[in-house]
Amino acid sequence: MKTLSYLILLSSVCILFFFACAGQDQTANVSSSTEPAGAGQSAVQDDESQRNVVQVAVSSPDHTTLVTAVQAAGLVDVLSNAGPFTVFAPVNGAFDALPEGTVESLLQPENKAKLQDILEYHVFVGVIQETMFKDGRQFNQVNLKNVTLGKSGEQLTVNGANITGVVRASNGVVYIIDKVLLPE
Repeated sequence: MKTLSYLILLSSVCILFFFACAGQDQTANVSSSTEPAGAGQSAVQDDESQRNVVQVAVSSPDHTTLVTAVQAAGLVDVLSNAGPFTVFAPVNGAFDALPEGTVESLLQPENKAKLQDILEYHVFVGVIQETMFKDGRQFNQVNLKNVTLGKSGEQLTVNGANITGVVRASNGVVYIIDKVLLPE
């Protein structure tokens, strides 16, 4: 008798479930993606949310060299994650000011570790707000080396590089700078 009651209850639940689902489009939650499995956070397509720090750089015509370097170093997915990050983003002119051949050399596969070290020197895990800038204040970057902040009136600097703009991102903040930061 107990088994019969159990079967009746189970049948009732199945019938209710069937009727509850009958009017719904069963393909609504199926997505078709051309991205390979495991493509990483940078493969997520979202044109409605606030841009992350990588998307901020990609959308800037003044940061094409930085974007190329981030891609060559394999850091796109890392910087597309939740963060938060503070990124000091050198403009193309800052890379152009390096000795001739430096950028080309760093982009070679055999120099990937050196390129990563330099790029990681431009990233802090956390958000450094403008109010936190004080002369001589130091922050430990992703590559475990310190940068030194400066403030003179309204002018903010990092290791002597001028901050020429600030862009808020969904996963942190991007400070646009006029020099490439080189770790010692």
